[in-house]
Amino acid sequence: MQTPHPWRHTAAPHPQVVPIDAFSDNYLWLVLSATGEAAIVVDPGDPEAVERALAESGSRLEAILLTHHHADHAGGVEVLVERWSCPVFGPANEDIAGLDRPLRDGDRFPIEALQAEFEVIAVPGHTSGHIAYRCQRLGDDPRPLLFCGDTLFAGGCGRVFEGTPAQMLSSLDRLARLPEETLVYCAHEYTVSNLRFAAAADPDSAAVAQRLAEAQQMREQSLRTVPSTIGIERETNPFLRCGDPALRRSALARLGHAPASRTESFAALRDWKNAFR
Repeated sequence: MQTPHPWRHTAAPHPQVVPIDAFSDNYLWLVLSATGEAAIVVDPGDPEAVERALAESGSRLEAILLTHHHADHAGGVEVLVERWSCPVFGPANEDIAGLDRPLRDGDRFPIEALQAEFEVIAVPGHTSGHIAYRCQRLGDDPRPLLFCGDTLFAGGCGRVFEGTPAQMLSSLDRLARLPEETLVYCAHEYTVSNLRFAAAADPDSAAVAQRLAEAQQMREQSLRTVPSTIGIERETNPFLRCGDPALRRSALARLGHAPASRTESFAALRDWKNAFR
């Protein structure tokens, strides 16, 4: 009998998705076939960490999926391609060495070794060409999967480096419309710091306070707080709720006037988070 998942604000992980810890707080994602003989990797910034995970799982690397060009996500591509001669999928609008399967919004492609299809969702903002990958079903687990890089985080969102606040908010809105049971596989363990900010921006939210306490408890036990779900993010992520009255009040305090739009509210909150300690 399967042990019940003990955490309310963190989802039970998909049995075919293996986290690879890299650098100080990155997650690279190894996605296995049902038999474990084949795998793909999402955002392999550290090739040595990927090779260790492949050796531990006994899998061969069939493909690489990239969300954006930053080195901690794409830095291992050339080494892995030289070893495995595998295709590299990634954003068509970004210059990434080794990328040979350029993708645009709405593209779909199969990974035969996983018996799965992936859909591309354009999510610019963090970088100009950032994409996310959605898989409707993998193996026997019915929950959809989302690999969203540095766009949506557990309890937060990425910095707006190359895009605009309007682009980033539009990208987050697209992801928020996915089914609530969708598993959110983001690329960093930022959850506690994100939720500390969420609690400051929305101090009366019991759900945020509960999620923060849970995340702190998990990290004290060296447990990962990812994956989340879209449903959890809709309830507790301040950047998905930037139009709510409580978040608008926080934006007003930052701006000195009531935000004229959700975009202005989002931009004020994101600017505050950039300096939040």
